[in-house]
Amino acid sequence: MTKRRPPALKANPWQQDLLSGLKALAAQYPADLRVLGGPQILPNGTALASICLFTAGIPHVEGGLALGEAEEFILCLPPTEQVPPQVLTPHTRFAGTPHVLEGVRLCIYLDDAREWNPEGGIPAVLNRLWQWLTDAASNRFDATTALYHAVGGVLHRTDGTPTIVAREPDEHRTAHTAWLTPRSGQRLDLSSHRVSEHSQRVPVLPLSHHLPLAAGHTLAALLDRIDTLTPNETRTLHQPRRPSSAFLTALTQTARRNPEGTSQYFVLAVPHPRLPAEPRFLLAGRLPTPVSDALRRMSRVQQGPFALPAEVRDSAIEWCYLSDEREAVTTRRDVQRPVNAFYDTHVHLWGCGGIGSWAAELIARAGAARITLSDPGTPITGGLLVRQNYAEADIGENKAVALAKRLLSLRDDLTVDISPSPPSPELFDAAHQADVVIDTTVSITAGRFLDLLARLPGRKAVLAQMATDVTAASHGILSVSARDTSHGPAFIDHTTGKHVLADPTLEPYHSLWSQPQSGQEIRPTRGCSVPTFHGSAADLVGITASLITLLGTQMHHPVSGTHLCAQPHTGTQPAQHFVPYTAHPEDPPADLATVPTLDPLGPPTSSVGT
Repeated sequence: MTKRRPPALKANPWQQDLLSGLKALAAQYPADLRVLGGPQILPNGTALASICLFTAGIPHVEGGLALGEAEEFILCLPPTEQVPPQVLTPHTRFAGTPHVLEGVRLCIYLDDAREWNPEGGIPAVLNRLWQWLTDAASNRFDATTALYHAVGGVLHRTDGTPTIVAREPDEHRTAHTAWLTPRSGQRLDLSSHRVSEHSQRVPVLPLSHHLPLAAGHTLAALLDRIDTLTPNETRTLHQPRRPSSAFLTALTQTARRNPEGTSQYFVLAVPHPRLPAEPRFLLAGRLPTPVSDALRRMSRVQQGPFALPAEVRDSAIEWCYLSDEREAVTTRRDVQRPVNAFYDTHVHLWGCGGIGSWAAELIARAGAARITLSDPGTPITGGLLVRQNYAEADIGENKAVALAKRLLSLRDDLTVDISPSPPSPELFDAAHQADVVIDTTVSITAGRFLDLLARLPGRKAVLAQMATDVTAASHGILSVSARDTSHGPAFIDHTTGKHVLADPTLEPYHSLWSQPQSGQEIRPTRGCSVPTFHGSAADLVGITASLITLLGTQMHHPVSGTHLCAQPHTGTQPAQHFVPYTAHPEDPPADLATVPTLDPLGPPTSSVGT
């Protein structure tokens, strides 16, 4: 009895449509396109078709990809229209060109989600290919911005591996031993020194050339590509001082010094082909634990990679995503936004409530170097969680203490300290120490103390007050006292109030200077709880973000005055309005404008609250 042959794989209807379109185009444009063969159906359902494009007419400029009179390609048509077709070359002659992946795959769709539309069919695919060839031959591709260009244009990552974070400055031009320290189950930090008893050694090895075919999937493939300078180079089997031997030696020696039963990691520093003087691309991988243990038990590795046991040589490499956060290779995503004004600054923030807690977090994420928190010290209750950025575990904790913990959890390089509440004498130096002092307390005492700081000669800090309305927390007010103004934010707020209340076009903002009427505030719990303003976390985050952005603009161009703003859903017009402050002859001198005292004070200039 003979075995029956399995049924031949066939193209599905989607692929048949593409192939029919391909043949039709070849018949219509025989001078430009020829179908060489196919389809060949792979076990995964992908259909392959070989084509030839006549590329003699594509203009070429110096530095661009050199094309022949005609070029052959392999179209890979996936079994689903959700995935765009791929284009391969039957050679590695294009390797090293930007947007050529692993030496043979042309990246004709940089972003599939935005660029691939199956309705275009095969004509759209060939148009993308033709445009790719035209751009490459015309040297229009920027190698410096091509993703993962130093390592074959592809992301090296194996599912289930941790992310390695690199932040220290570039020190990867010579081979050395670094340390990997577990930060969580999915994160390891790369550092030049041992951080804890759990830190493990890792060899960091610079390569002399980039990896246009990528780094491979096995240890043998990696060793081969470390030794091969170019894709078309004929490797010398007995080449002396093979780089891969140095790599193996470092890997083995490092593994022996790490505990048995652990995976051995390594980092390769790969030069960029177009930016050899720039910081190198870091590529991180590891060997599975059994392979790492086998490596530890090896007596010697000087014989080179060919002497490796098969279970080591053919072992799969588990590639780790490397989050390269070195300043030399990273551009902050907010570098062109107003909040960038807070980068590397010292910020004093008074009040850690509805506005203050979110303001602190936004400023921390904007890159402030140091944040000094001040709050009266009321403990956090569960009711506050609906609008402030605290969590269940914070209930009962002092707000400033809990907020400091949260901020420190956001960034490793942030300094957070806690100071007494205004008008503490310890805060008199704040105007000289900080770059900006922000009062979100809506405390009369704090406001008057801030006005006192405004009168200090030669102060460094911009002074600001923030608040919102009592009925919905959807209107915001920001008063700023620039460094050249001796009147403080509270006085500026008071002066602005006269102007706004006299202007009917600003009526939606009048409530910011009015005492809340009966029923406008909310009493959150039964008994003697103090009435407070209405508002959700969504309201507070939104209005605080607007106020912080406006203050960031003011930090770039400090001008005294008051910003008014409203969230879009309020329908308030104007949604944003600035009232500049200009000293008026009738204004009292700054030293008489406010009274910095702990004694009972007069009515507030603003009735809004947080």
